[in-house]
Amino acid sequence: MMPDEFPVLILAAVLDYSIGDPWGWPHPVQAMGWAIDRYTRLVFNIWNNPAGKMPEAADRPSGEQHKLLLRCAGTILAIGLILGSYTVSWSIVQAGSWVHPLLGIALDTILLASCFAGRSLRAAAEDVLAPLNVGDLVKARERLSLYVGRDTENLSEPEILRALLETVTENAVDGVTAPLFYALLGFALPHLLLSVTAGPIDPNSMWASAIVPLAIAYKAASTLDSTIGYKEAPYTDLGWFSAKLEDVLTWIPCRLTVITLALISGKPIYIWQICQRDAVKDASPNSGWSECVYAAILGVQLGGTNSYRGVIKHKPLLGEPIHPIAAPLIGQALQLTRYCFLIWLGLSLLFYTLLCLSC
Repeated sequence: MMPDEFPVLILAAVLDYSIGDPWGWPHPVQAMGWAIDRYTRLVFNIWNNPAGKMPEAADRPSGEQHKLLLRCAGTILAIGLILGSYTVSWSIVQAGSWVHPLLGIALDTILLASCFAGRSLRAAAEDVLAPLNVGDLVKARERLSLYVGRDTENLSEPEILRALLETVTENAVDGVTAPLFYALLGFALPHLLLSVTAGPIDPNSMWASAIVPLAIAYKAASTLDSTIGYKEAPYTDLGWFSAKLEDVLTWIPCRLTVITLALISGKPIYIWQICQRDAVKDASPNSGWSECVYAAILGVQLGGTNSYRGVIKHKPLLGEPIHPIAAPLIGQALQLTRYCFLIWLGLSLLFYTLLCLSC
């Protein structure tokens, strides 16, 4: 990423904050979802279709072979979609820049803004809270079902608020801070390469303009995880690699988010102790930490019993129940996410300024 392209970060942040992802507009995640759906259908048609499209029983792979084949197919899907997303996004921006530099900046900004879900999270929260604030539980449950995977038909008001707060806090990392982390990594990448290479970097190379491609590539990994990264059938093996890869890619930005929020709270030692006590109990190496840091700061308790397609599941309790979960606390959680985003953006702006002064 060349230094004079840094303002794209600021423009994308402003664009996401002001309009977000307008309903009905095309979005990169839609294309990723289409590709994932087509590929998974193809794989399942090859291995799981009835007679006439499957080999004879004696020629079919054994259970372990079938598992291995599905994992290999899932690995190919994940690597192909992530690298493909990087390449396509880079190509789109380069093509726009060749037509006119302003078109390249516009495409850069739009693509990067599509990676940030700050406005979308706020809109989702407001969408559920609007009927809840006037006592319409039925409408609140219906709207909540658009954003969460759990069963919502019989949720009480406190359970709706807990589900909404868990969604807002869990998605704060993979929807806001992690894409920003990889965009900033894309900004730093050419400078890191300059420190280890003897010659200058070609400004037209795929590594010189990595801010948008890296953010889009992370978005592809996140989409893979949310689409097929399940332990339950039929995605247990096909989505195995996607789930593991997303865990790895999100680990650093998640911990940086926890540290930033803990410092913002003014009680970092207490927040870190709560996270070390409770977050490690969650099966996910990241979502437990993301939810727990907000719970600790807000003084509420997340987790508990949820129903998914009629199956009861128990999630570990995160945080201390000092306060009941209320609508204003969800607004505070969204504000904490914005503060974290702005702090990271501000620090990167300081680095950019120092970089310009040194040139």
